[in-house]
Amino acid sequence: MRYILLNKPYEVLTQFTDEAGRATLKDFVPVPHIYPVGRLDFDSEGLLLLTDDKALQHRLSDPRYKAFKTYWAQVEGEVTTEALEKLRRGVLIKEGRTAPAQATDMPEPEGLWARSTPIRYRASIPTTWLEIRISQGMNRQVRKMCAAVGLPCLRLVRARIDELDLGALAPGEWRELTPEESRKLKAKFSATKDPANRQVAVKPTPGAPAAAGPLRRPGPSGGPAERGAPRRPR
Repeated sequence: MRYILLNKPYEVLTQFTDEAGRATLKDFVPVPHIYPVGRLDFDSEGLLLLTDDKALQHRLSDPRYKAFKTYWAQVEGEVTTEALEKLRRGVLIKEGRTAPAQATDMPEPEGLWARSTPIRYRASIPTTWLEIRISQGMNRQVRKMCAAVGLPCLRLVRARIDELDLGALAPGEWRELTPEESRKLKAKFSATKDPANRQVAVKPTPGAPAAAGPLRRPGPSGGPAERGAPRRPR
């Protein structure tokens, strides 16, 4: 199995082919038979995980497994406490109400690369940065969340997928996960982590009679009892 982290540049499609001739993942990762986990918009940048492990790919893309992704958003305007509280409660966008997000204002990320196409600046309106952490994956969700609280998103960078981060990857660079990173990722998002597969122990109600076990019948030659009808008197 292959597990690859890519720092996807701005204006690159999260796919390997494009009839219109736009830049795709194939221009950066010459590894066959791998696929992106989720999507990262054409005009967004940052961390993308690619793999040929289809089961893990599905689980990381499924909101039930709560694979959190962290984004840095440069927005137009001043971030207010009210805007942060709305994001933390969930906001209404076209696709529905978002789940509560972890949101905080932050300084410009240290060492962040310059974007290939600069953002638009307006002298009369400041720009600020937000860190937003979500486990959902609605279409252009973070941009729509920012717009819903009056903060148009000018630049969006995915900084982290669960415990995996950009590290020293420059735009267009990629690396394989270490054996330890891939082991931890697969263990954390194994099939047994699906909420539908989890078995919850039920505590007995105080004073209630204990539940009867299955009836058993004696085994041959007086051996251990077998499951089935009750023992007959002799």
